[in-house]
Amino acid sequence: MSEEKQGTTTVPTAQSVQAVQAIQAPETPQTDRATTETTGYRRLFAVREFRAVFLAHALSLLGVVISEIALTVLVYGLTGSPLLSALAFALGFLPYLVGGTLLAGVADRFPARRVLVGCDLVCAGCAALMALPSTPVAALLALRCVIAAVAPVFNGTRMATLTEILGDGDQFVLGRSLLRIVSQSAVLVGFGLGGVLLTFVSPRGALVITLGTFLASALLLRCGTRRRPARAGGGSLVRYSLSGTREVLGDRRIRALLLLLWAPPMFVVAPEALAAAYADELGVGAAEVGLLMCAMPVGTIAGELYAGAALSPAARSRIVLPLACGTLLPLLAFPFHPGLGWILPMLLLAGSAGAYTLGLDRWFVDAVPEELRGRAMTVHTAGLMTIQGVGMALAGVAAEFWAVSTVVGGVGALGTLCCVLLALEVRRTGGERGEGAWRGGTETRDGADHDMTGR
Repeated sequence: MSEEKQGTTTVPTAQSVQAVQAIQAPETPQTDRATTETTGYRRLFAVREFRAVFLAHALSLLGVVISEIALTVLVYGLTGSPLLSALAFALGFLPYLVGGTLLAGVADRFPARRVLVGCDLVCAGCAALMALPSTPVAALLALRCVIAAVAPVFNGTRMATLTEILGDGDQFVLGRSLLRIVSQSAVLVGFGLGGVLLTFVSPRGALVITLGTFLASALLLRCGTRRRPARAGGGSLVRYSLSGTREVLGDRRIRALLLLLWAPPMFVVAPEALAAAYADELGVGAAEVGLLMCAMPVGTIAGELYAGAALSPAARSRIVLPLACGTLLPLLAFPFHPGLGWILPMLLLAGSAGAYTLGLDRWFVDAVPEELRGRAMTVHTAGLMTIQGVGMALAGVAAEFWAVSTVVGGVGALGTLCCVLLALEVRRTGGERGEGAWRGGTETRDGADHDMTGR
């Protein structure tokens, strides 16, 4: 309990002091003291439930990465077909749209813990069937689709649950950011570790490890988080899901925020998708391809860590629109054919501008009604993954007709224009609603955040 001048008008008797202490003591739980004494991301780990969610996220993500590598290698080994092998990887993106629209209502219709544990168990069951020697290629691909369709429901439910564990203010923003950082880190090290793993075990053996990670995640979520009631319910699940999607996309403010969350990732994936072709254009080798693919995730991690640890909520809110508008500008350097020594810093810079999402996440949570939050988060996740897949495909198509450097530069110009237009729309809708968040006034509800950490 911080030393504050409370009850200074009362007579300082022993009885009155004890009464005041008895009243005040419940307001500042043990975890609150820890969170007020730490800054940035460290305070999140004072919350027991967040520790469970964080570790479960890391385990399930490890399982996904291992399964993607193992399944791709397994399908290629069984068929010898590069097309089917690539399809095994691509199927991780395509069903997101289906799961995110038709199943979005699961996130609000059922208790969150039951949904999260159930999704992990479904994925574990799929991994177990994949690991069976008798499972044919068609079934492997179908099971991959099931895991991908479940993913947006799981991610959307987890995002909505974070608002209940951490509050819907600054702690949620930092918690969401930390989970993103773990995901970006998996891009950097996960595939390398998965490749090393496959030198020691067979692809089906790696899928058994995936089964174990999903089961461990389910156990952590079941034992480490508390049961919460469903946010809403009633009616057909598909109809309920689609009505939620219509409500989310029909609201001008929420739609503008979603599009600004989606647009930069759609365009910024172009350099990664075309890294091999661009390296060939530069006349460099495989090692440089790895550097081109790693540069942007490294920048993203650095940018989010700095924004989360060093900037106040108000400062993170102020940089949202400038960074969103400028995140694709470094791509304009590509048509000028600079050397690798210039391109890598440009990609790092583009990645670091991804820190705009911290403030934008806060605005999004503020704009979405609580009863719609699970479905909104699921739509957000599904849309993000789908639009990145579309961006990769369109970049590949364009590179069939123009030089890669020209395509990436054009993507930078077109993407910047789209982001500027969306930023103007976000600013207009924020002004219309009179929401303090878009003006930078995000600190007004931080007191509520501390109350949430006492669970």
